[in-house]
Formats: sequence, structure tokens, C-alpha cells
Amino acid sequence: MGEVSTRGKDGKDVRSAAQIEADIVRTRQQLAATLDELAVAVHPSTIIGSAKAQAKAVVEQKAGNAFVAVNRGVEQVRAQFVDEKGNPRKERIIPVAVAGTALVVGIVLLRRRK
Repeated sequence: MGEVSTRGKDGKDVRSAAQIEADIVRTRQQLAATLDELAVAVHPSTIIGSAKAQAKAVVEQKAGNAFVAVNRGVEQVRAQFVDEKGNPRKERIIPVAVAGTALVVGIVLLRRRK
């Protein structure tokens, strides 16, 4: 991994004892840092926090998609009852209003019979 050779022509290590000890200390520090990172990564609170964040992201995405779908549906319904200029389309509103009123009256009459 990009290590520099510390061997001489005869194959022996040309580093001094102090350099070797410094390398060992540095390697131990790197190992300790790596172990600390792993301990944090596998800690239950870290795993739970990550799962919560993922769940929240999924819920927010689904809620956003639902909002867009509902908004699109509302706009499609609105387009049936309003023209391009924003004026109400009476030829469509009146029959729906009559049908709705008939439905409500029918339900009220059925409930009164019981």
C-alpha cells in the first residue's frame, strides 16, 4: 500500500531501533483509532440512530410522494369544475350539486325510517 522499502541491498532492515519503535507506536495509534471507529459504528445507539434516520427518510419520501399525488388529484378534479380562466363551469357543478343533495336527502330519509 505505498510502503517504502526499508531494506538495504543485503536484505537487512536499515532502520534504527528508534525508527522501528516509532513505526510500532504509529501503527498502534492507527489501530487504536480504527478500533475506536469500529466500536462507535457497532454500538447499539449508533445502529438505532442510523435505523431511525433511514426510517424517517423513507417516511418523509413516502409522505412527499403522497402529497404530490393528492395535490395532482385535486388539481385534476378542480380542472373539471373550473375553466382555463378560473371561472366555474356551471354545466358541471350543478349536476354534481344536485346528485350530492339527493344523496344526502336519501341518507337522511333512510335513517329516519329506522
